[in-house]
Amino acid sequence: MSKPNLSDTVWDNFKQIIAAVIMAIIIKTSIVEAYKIPSQSMEDTLLVGDFLLANKFVYGARLPLLNWQLPSIHEPEPGDVVIFLFPRDGQTKYIKRCIGVPGDTIEIKNKILFVNGEIFESPGFSKFIDTAKTGDQVIQPRRPGGLDSRDNFGPYVVPEKSYFMMGDNRDNSYDSRYWGVVREELILGEAILIHWSWNEDIFPSPDVSVKDPLSVPRMFIFNGIHFVKKVRWDRLFNLIS
Repeated sequence: MSKPNLSDTVWDNFKQIIAAVIMAIIIKTSIVEAYKIPSQSMEDTLLVGDFLLANKFVYGARLPLLNWQLPSIHEPEPGDVVIFLFPRDGQTKYIKRCIGVPGDTIEIKNKILFVNGEIFESPGFSKFIDTAKTGDQVIQPRRPGGLDSRDNFGPYVVPEKSYFMMGDNRDNSYDSRYWGVVREELILGEAILIHWSWNEDIFPSPDVSVKDPLSVPRMFIFNGIHFVKKVRWDRLFNLIS
């Protein structure tokens, strides 16, 4: 048996690499994708520095390049933590909790959320941060002219093929109360798992600058020293609900 020549070996390895890359792209764009939490709008369900895995298949994955959408297992449901593209630019990835589906009537009265006339129970780790020195909640009245505010909203009926989203940090979330609903074509997936969590606040990393060549190794050394304390070990592999 003759030995394979160098060109055959290189070609076989190249084909395996290309196949692996294609498979990785398909998985990333159609089945599971990782996301990082950049803001406080979903505290304390999700914290800044949490890294998530999202199920893109459950709502109907879109195949790369072809832009074909596979059948969904189910549509977004009230209570789902959903990743979607921001309606105003169609590019920025947002994560919020689905509050209302097509046909639902949304109303907020003095911070209390009602869906179809019934109180929508706050998620277990949700919070309201706007309090007075006495500890009482500060409630924003409707804006002049009877317009909606953060704490008093609606009633509003969710249009067809659209979803009403809100952050669990109800007093500090830029969500459907401000910019409207999310169309179904902007939905990317359902957040399912925290696979990593990094607390940058406890020991902030030193600044990195192109003018200082030593700033990068300095940053790595600093984070190495504080690694054990900066990882939120109790959050790793927690399911999101």
